[in-house]
Amino acid sequence: MSKKVKSASDFLEDDIELSPLESESADHLVINTRIDRLLVKGGDICAWLVLFAMIISVYEVFSRYVFDSPTSWVHETVIFIVASIFALGGPYALARDRHIQIRILPDLLSPNKRRWLEIFNILLGIGFCIGIGYAAYIMAFKATHAPTGEWRMQTSGSAWDSPLPTYTKIVILISIMLMAIQLLSRFGHLLRKKKK
Repeated sequence: MSKKVKSASDFLEDDIELSPLESESADHLVINTRIDRLLVKGGDICAWLVLFAMIISVYEVFSRYVFDSPTSWVHETVIFIVASIFALGGPYALARDRHIQIRILPDLLSPNKRRWLEIFNILLGIGFCIGIGYAAYIMAFKATHAPTGEWRMQTSGSAWDSPLPTYTKIVILISIMLMAIQLLSRFGHLLRKKKK
């Protein structure tokens, strides 16, 4: 049974709950850290946003075609919700170990070599997060700052002219940061496990 989370720094500590799949004879190593468990719970809650997007889409269809009174906000709101769910799907898939994997090489290796391959994969993932995170940071910075450096929020330029494009870019940056934290947590776990 895992301990209760007390602070944000606890997410990176060694309280690891192993999946039933994780053993020396398992097909592959599954690591389930505190941050992973938190992201799975948050992702399960965020999944309800799909229902909300569908409900307001149906509302828009009725408003537009039955009452001849289209909204100015539904289309942009649905795009923001779906884009946010898509971006947060990366950390969620990583937390549930549901990302695309090719298991041919790891399945041929011994558990010790498989662990080293997992460490290498995590390092590649961290490198990916650094690269794509830098691009996401630039994108979010430009969405929140004018070329002169003053704070401003990029808007959609539509009749509603909402700041949702800015929020979408911020969510993308947050999702990449979450993936980086997950990978760093897993990296630390694997290094500590190797030393034992």
